Amino acid sequence: MHRLKQFAQLWSLQTLLDLPDRLKNLWQQLIGSYWFIPSACVLAGILLAPILVTIDEHFDRETVRELSFAFTGDDEAARAIMTTIAGAVLGVAGTTFSITIAVLSMASSQFGPRLLRNFLTDTPNQFVLGAFIGTFSYSLLVLKAIHKYDVAFGVPQLAVTFGIIMAIICALLLVYFVQHMVHAIQASHVIEGASNEAIKNIHYWYKDRCNIKHQRDVVHQDVEQFHTWSATPIYAPSSGYLQQIYLKSLVTLSQDYAGVVQINANLGDFVTDRNIIGYFYQRPANHPENRQQTNTPKLAIVPRAPDSLFWQRFAGCIRIEQRLSHSNDIAYSLGQMTEIAVRALSPGINDPKTAVNCVQSLTSCLSIMMRRQPPSPYHFYRPSSEKSTSKQPAPDKTTSDNSIIEKVSHKPRDAILAVVTHTPKISDFIDASLGEIRGYATADLMVLKALCQALVDLNYAKVNNAQQQTLLHELTLIERAGQDNLSYQELVDDLSAMCQQAKQFILDDDAQHQYFAYVPKFDAHIRQTLQAQSR
Repeated sequence: MHRLKQFAQLWSLQTLLDLPDRLKNLWQQLIGSYWFIPSACVLAGILLAPILVTIDEHFDRETVRELSFAFTGDDEAARAIMTTIAGAVLGVAGTTFSITIAVLSMASSQFGPRLLRNFLTDTPNQFVLGAFIGTFSYSLLVLKAIHKYDVAFGVPQLAVTFGIIMAIICALLLVYFVQHMVHAIQASHVIEGASNEAIKNIHYWYKDRCNIKHQRDVVHQDVEQFHTWSATPIYAPSSGYLQQIYLKSLVTLSQDYAGVVQINANLGDFVTDRNIIGYFYQRPANHPENRQQTNTPKLAIVPRAPDSLFWQRFAGCIRIEQRLSHSNDIAYSLGQMTEIAVRALSPGINDPKTAVNCVQSLTSCLSIMMRRQPPSPYHFYRPSSEKSTSKQPAPDKTTSDNSIIEKVSHKPRDAILAVVTHTPKISDFIDASLGEIRGYATADLMVLKALCQALVDLNYAKVNNAQQQTLLHELTLIERAGQDNLSYQELVDDLSAMCQQAKQFILDDDAQHQYFAYVPKFDAHIRQTLQAQSR
């Protein structure tokens, strides 16, 4: 019933603007389920069997016998072959499923339960299982079409030949499945998959040219003044994780009620039905935008307070799930690599090299974010050309306020502020990823030095002083963590020396054109000694 309700919302008049995003989310949910691709393969096998049997009925048998690879045996041989194929692929499908369950169990203990989705949504794994059970379904239906006596139509030779080909393909897929699962359980492969997903989400949100033109061109001061308007709290329609915000539908809703919707919750945040996730700011009665004309003459947009229809439409503008699942949330993708690193640093696993690989992958993702323009928190309603060029009513000369409003309404307006969302800063992502790993790696010099090197690498991508201060602050925390938790003073001195060299490098104005290489004090002393002896 929940899925039917979601499907019904796709075709409501208020959500047609976001129909591509809603269909994309529905498709991701289908692909994310373990049953979709195998079920599609079973359906393909069920449809393919009667089609080939029908072709056999109208195909020349002599032509089939001329094909060297075609099956030309009698009904007993055909029945034996199809029975063998059906039994073999069903047994192999059971073995494949058992191997998958074993891999999921091992992945849950090594990488964390939240990484199981990456294994369940593995398309090659689903396709191999679907090919096995699809071949089984096809073999059963072809076996049913084989007649015992050669009457008007006897053995479906093309169908049996195709079944043999499918059996050979299934044997090759079994070899590929074993090789694929061996690579899938490797930590480097899991980290690479999580990194690619994070980079994909970063490209989705952080574009080369962000749409911030409206913030410069809009004449009115709503960006600074909308907080002074009458505010109505917005509660979450249900409890769960905020997975998606459909901005186009939300912009249309705020414009219909002549106000501004501010969403303070981030994607991935857990909310309850009593949480205030934002506010609806209603425009004042004398606001210039209330005089904007619509397609109907002398019909202006009048502010109105939120009613039951407003809350019903708002519930369709956001998507809340009971469990945290895949979405376009960058923090969720970065959190997967962070979880792998934290679990690798646990005493039960104790694999600091995996944690270092996670730090390096996180550095690559954060470097892309630092070089790109962050998404704008302000989203505007753009009136159509008909609305902006429609005939304005004559100015009302009775009051001075109306004349002022009419004068303002004649000014060309590019956009109207409609929705304000919360955009995390790069410092928030650094603290939630590298900072969390630092909290678990306080006694591991290898990981702490990898974090220090990561901040140096991020310095090559910095574009402003705020990012530079964030890197310096994180370096200070890394140095302090090593001083308080490392076992030997030599290790503390080594880490402190690297942090100091990294700080000097970051503070250098020409650092982005230089190469950073940490030189320990002991190596520097040996180098000076050798140089002195050579002289």
